Amino acid sequence: MNLNKKVTLFSVALASIMIFVLIVVSMLSFRQFSLISTQAHVRSVAEIVRISLTEMMLHGSIAKREGLLRRLGNIDELKTVHVVRSENVVRQHGKGVGDENNADDIESKVLKSGQPYFTVLNEFSDPVFRGTIPFIASRKGTPDCMQCHEVPEGAVLGVVTVTMSIGHLKDNAVFVSATMVAAVAFFMGLMLYFFRRLVKPMITTANDVQDAVSQAINGDFHANIQQRTDDEIGRVALDINKLMQFLHKGLNTIREDVAQLLKHKPIEEQGNMLDSTIGMVQGLIDASQFKQAIEEDETRAEIYQRLSNVVRERFAIHDFSIYEVLQNKNQMTPITVNGEFGASCRWCDPQILVRSETCRARRTGHLIDSVESPGICYAFQPPEGEKKYHHICFPIIQSGMVGSVLQLVIGDEDAERSKEIIPYMSVYLREAAPVIEAKRLMDTLRESNLRDAMTGLHNRRFLEEYTETLVASTQRRKSHMAILMLDLDYFKMVNDTYGHDAGDTVLKALSKVLTQSVRASDMVIRYGGEEFLILMQDISGDMAEMAAEKIRAAVEALKVPLSGIVLQKTISIGIATFPDDSDTFWQTVKYADVALYHAKESGRNRVVRFTQALWKDEKASY
Repeated sequence: MNLNKKVTLFSVALASIMIFVLIVVSMLSFRQFSLISTQAHVRSVAEIVRISLTEMMLHGSIAKREGLLRRLGNIDELKTVHVVRSENVVRQHGKGVGDENNADDIESKVLKSGQPYFTVLNEFSDPVFRGTIPFIASRKGTPDCMQCHEVPEGAVLGVVTVTMSIGHLKDNAVFVSATMVAAVAFFMGLMLYFFRRLVKPMITTANDVQDAVSQAINGDFHANIQQRTDDEIGRVALDINKLMQFLHKGLNTIREDVAQLLKHKPIEEQGNMLDSTIGMVQGLIDASQFKQAIEEDETRAEIYQRLSNVVRERFAIHDFSIYEVLQNKNQMTPITVNGEFGASCRWCDPQILVRSETCRARRTGHLIDSVESPGICYAFQPPEGEKKYHHICFPIIQSGMVGSVLQLVIGDEDAERSKEIIPYMSVYLREAAPVIEAKRLMDTLRESNLRDAMTGLHNRRFLEEYTETLVASTQRRKSHMAILMLDLDYFKMVNDTYGHDAGDTVLKALSKVLTQSVRASDMVIRYGGEEFLILMQDISGDMAEMAAEKIRAAVEALKVPLSGIVLQKTISIGIATFPDDSDTFWQTVKYADVALYHAKESGRNRVVRFTQALWKDEKASY
């Protein structure tokens, strides 16, 4: 129920209650007034009868009392006058005439009690007021009734019953009450009319405010409430209009600022303005929180994993790929495909992996949107099927170049939604780009610290840092790892005879031979100077010995050209296996070094496998 109906019903109900109360109070008041007035008249008539009878008795004309009573009965509204003698009067003067000796129950009661009795007969049809009043013997007043009656003072001499019609009083009461009610109803109606006129602007303004607030909740702040009065209600209307204008202007400002951050102009006046603005701000907050999270990640892989979660959970896209461009190479490698890390290329021609310029986003550094421009990139080759796919490729710019590419794959059902996805996805990628670049630089720096600058092989620091990982991996697989310690024979003579440049050339050539002579899973480490270490995983001691012999032969056959001469060198190799020779990695390295020492001592250019006898001899030499 609206306020207008409430005010109307309340006013009508209040007026009705007031009129009802007025009717009841006026009728009761008039009834009470009529009864009191009639009672006084009855007493007056009774007193007249008493005085008249007393004087008639004094003058000896008491026998004519019936005429007196009949004349009294002819008075308007006075219906009957009936006198009854008491026993005291009957004993002294005898029985009266007519029905003076016939007392009804009320009169008998009054004769005994000496108390007057009043009542209303036929109140609702033809109301008659009856009063039965006793005559009390008294010497007071004139005439003195004690002159004729021999009774003690205060005795009841008789009663007079007077009946009077009060119907006219009832009619007058109804008329007066009706007049009062009509007057009150008129003024109540007049008051209601002016009250309605007074509150109408308030109610109308309240309805307008309600409509304005409802529109504002739905994102529409264009409501303009009419100012109908110059009082507080009018000022409320003006203030609401100012508030709506302020909110509309403020939201537009926020939308424009957010649009600048998104680099995407929002569609004006479309949908719920408030919800869309909240969504835009929330999108920026989510992107900011995303950046805070990835800044604390340790590796690029963790950042890409978090980015994959954003694509799936925030944007509800499950078909996507993330590619990383290899530095200083015209190649790309898939980081994750549909959330699976290490998966092969699925949505594009695999040619992009070896010729990265085939990827249009990688080549141009621009957003590639096949929803807006179908067939824009020929490298997009989704699996054949009934569903039609579109792709949106975002280049992730790092140090002014495309460092990574995010590819979203969507169906026709999500094509329209892509307009909303692009600006927010771009924000996430802009936030992620510098962090990915920083992690890449840290990895490069870290990698450079873990590699030998001259040979490009892992260095001893790499071995020290990754020992726990290597050992844990071997123990988890319950496998074996062979450790080969290698040292060039008479390398110092090369430096002394031909110079350090010649020595560097020999070491580079040796590094290349060692790398080509082992498996891809094996690690070649420059342990120091002309000393190298090879870690061969998942291999027995016998197989490691065969591999070492192959390496020795390859080095022996190596020819290194140096300014008009060709050098040939040999190498000595010591072998120990983990955990066969020792369950401690560094102890196993020590054992390989002991085996290398014995290879040197026994003539060089040979492979020696560690045995416990060699360790005893080593301890004895100390």
